[in-house]
Amino acid sequence: MIFDFPVDFIGEGMAKIVVPNLSAFKRGPWDYAPSKAPVFYNPLMKPCRDIAVLVLQSYGEYSHRDLRVSEPLTGCGVRGIRFAKEVKGVNSVYLNDVSERAYRMAKYNVQLNDLEGKVFVSNEDANLFLSRHAALSQRFDFIDIDPFGSPAPYIDSAIRALRDGGMLALTATDLASLCGIYPKAALRKYGGLSLKTEYAREIAVRLLAGCLASIAAKHNIGVKILFSHVTKHCVRLYALIEYGARKADRSLDNMGFLIHCPKCFYREAVRDILPLNVSLRCPECSSPLKAAGPLWLREIVNKDFCAVIEKNMEIIKHVNNEIAKLISVIREEAEAPITYYVIDKICEKIKAPTPPIKEVINNIRDMGFKAFRTHFHNRGIKTDAPPSIVTEAIKRAVKCGIYNRKLTL
Repeated sequence: MIFDFPVDFIGEGMAKIVVPNLSAFKRGPWDYAPSKAPVFYNPLMKPCRDIAVLVLQSYGEYSHRDLRVSEPLTGCGVRGIRFAKEVKGVNSVYLNDVSERAYRMAKYNVQLNDLEGKVFVSNEDANLFLSRHAALSQRFDFIDIDPFGSPAPYIDSAIRALRDGGMLALTATDLASLCGIYPKAALRKYGGLSLKTEYAREIAVRLLAGCLASIAAKHNIGVKILFSHVTKHCVRLYALIEYGARKADRSLDNMGFLIHCPKCFYREAVRDILPLNVSLRCPECSSPLKAAGPLWLREIVNKDFCAVIEKNMEIIKHVNNEIAKLISVIREEAEAPITYYVIDKICEKIKAPTPPIKEVINNIRDMGFKAFRTHFHNRGIKTDAPPSIVTEAIKRAVKCGIYNRKLTL
């Protein structure tokens, strides 16, 4: 065996892979074993990799071309190997990692899966690797940036290494900065302030999308977000790259700010570079307003593309029911209004018990507004109704629940 640390042989999807024996590097229940192991592998992120396989298969059908794929931060190589084995139309996959141990493990896993000649492994800095593929003839159709932390340091190099019409997949695991705990860190990394709100996870996706659009615009490149999700402690974004100054300008037109009132749950999207025309006071309760951004304000899921993903779930058989339910909810909320309400937060404020979310949604719809569940939060509702209507819908659901309980006594 070529490894100087404990390993395990496992299966994931259609791939057979060697990974670090994570239990050997965990000192206690508090330890995050994947970050302690000499080569990164996180078994809890298998659902994200399953979705990545589905998205790449769907993108191949969307683009109508054979795919040249890259994973510049590959770790043990599981994601790229699964792309090569499971996705139709993938011609070649280029894996890379700056770690010598990761390079050796990825190379071993390529051989283990009989993929020599289709999957190629290199051992260099990710940005250097991507820059080597910036020439027109060397560019990729699909690049997956999956770091431990922020993908921001790699976005510029990745954009330059993508063909016109290519797709960039980004992972961000630094949710503390993206969700408002460290807003200055978000400003430093992503070029926009985060905000600690009940809909902070959606803000996280929009900050990442806004960062991508801003960086791409420097190269006269526009972006179109086709799919995104937040799963566990991970933000995933899939964006189409479109060459042209006008397309870059249109992308920047989709940037703006989210204005939020922490007292009465009022929120507003402002499509301006700077929110100079926004009052510093809430129009509903006159409390001071807070802002998140600049960030992406347009769609973060394309409903048609999501339908293709759902269709491909029937082809890729190992996708489980949990992922099927997740994608179904994401498709339903694709065209829903921006941000969401968490009914527990409103119930806490009005000192009411929390009613079933289905009843609240039905009440909002009965009052003439749209309402959808959201994958961002299992108690979240996306709606075009103002906070006062959402609050009234909750109160009606609570009263109905109390009345029904009395009837059963």
